[in-house]
Amino acid sequence: QRSLFERYVEHDIGRELKAVSDWLDEHRAILDWVEADLQNPEVSDCGRKGLTVESVLRCAFLKQYQPLSYDELAFHLMDSVSFQTFARLRDGWVPKKVALQQSISRIAEGTWEKINRALLDGACALGVERGQVVRVDSTVTESMIHEPTDSRLLWDSVRVMVRLCERADALAGPVALDYHNHRRRAKKRMRAIQYTRGQAKKVALYRDLIEVTRRSLGYLEGIAGALALLPVDPVLHAAWGDEVGHFRPLIERVIEQTERRVLRGEKVPAAEKIFSLFEDHTDIIIKGSRDIQYGHKLNLTTGKSGLILDAVIEAGNPADSARFLPTVERHIERYGRAPRQMAADGGYASLENRQGAKDLGVEDVAFHKKKGLKIEDMVRSAWVYRKLRNFRAGIEAGISCLKRAYGLARCSWKGLAHFKAYVWSSVVTHNLVVFARLQTE
Repeated sequence: QRSLFERYVEHDIGRELKAVSDWLDEHRAILDWVEADLQNPEVSDCGRKGLTVESVLRCAFLKQYQPLSYDELAFHLMDSVSFQTFARLRDGWVPKKVALQQSISRIAEGTWEKINRALLDGACALGVERGQVVRVDSTVTESMIHEPTDSRLLWDSVRVMVRLCERADALAGPVALDYHNHRRRAKKRMRAIQYTRGQAKKVALYRDLIEVTRRSLGYLEGIAGALALLPVDPVLHAAWGDEVGHFRPLIERVIEQTERRVLRGEKVPAAEKIFSLFEDHTDIIIKGSRDIQYGHKLNLTTGKSGLILDAVIEAGNPADSARFLPTVERHIERYGRAPRQMAADGGYASLENRQGAKDLGVEDVAFHKKKGLKIEDMVRSAWVYRKLRNFRAGIEAGISCLKRAYGLARCSWKGLAHFKAYVWSSVVTHNLVVFARLQTE
């Protein structure tokens, strides 16, 4: 229940937090959606009470609002009166970073998307955003990985396998398992490859590094067979086996793609490559033959209010032109009608997209680059085209704000499901703040 003693400092941030808090209080059904994600039948009803559902959601908002790491969030919850008031923690109790991480990371992508839809419904009812004039653009959110190279991936493979062998050795107890630790050798070869000039010299080093990786994989397979015959803890053995089952096919793919690229000189398609053992969902994204990024491509739709109306996390690196009509169809599904006007980057431009959008009910479709299209075929007049083209440019500022102020530049959460949840948490936080500002102006 809301306290009579809630206190926000007289500052823009304090006023924004107050406005967001009021909106959350008016939409209590959201807590039921979050509660469904947080329920854990394995947790006992006894013992100390942890974070409430409401506090978890509000702490998740605060984390993306700055943005903050979990450790920084724990500090600000201790230090800031406004943060404590907003989070509604019991009796001034402040959770540790581990408790915050375990709770916040369990809020699913679908829940965040439902919260965003509830916010957009409210914006539509108040006339803040009706979705009649929209703009579309794509961007990239990076995964938390280092820049991948074949040598680094092989080195990662060796150290992961050695770690698994050491864990198996601990499980086996007094029984000695047959394996060797090749981490030092693998690291030396990886470093030598980085600083060696000349392809012939690098190939020789790669052959040795691949041999070390294959040998370590052989040790791991032998240990798996040996453990099956030993009286080890079944729960720990099953967990170890699951981890081996996860990493083994990834390591085999790393070896295969290195042999194809380095030893046989083949060009491996991006869809067949692996860029990280730890974030294996990562895609390679090349935008406009310029920057190479590793993460996932997003297609964002915004309205005149600046609210993010939709966000699609793509698989692979589809062309923008291939995602334009699906974006229009998602908007129709969401609002029940096509937008009256649409503006998009030149990458979305094509005759098929222009005609398809018109057939779906869009009156004016303006692409930043004409790509052979005539202005009169896209919009009613040159004046309308200029207005929509300038309107489209505003989405660049919105994307920049999402990346700088709400952490969308790089995802710090592990796994594809958490990646999607992270993206949507940034979008929802951005929209809550924008909506609050629009309401208080």
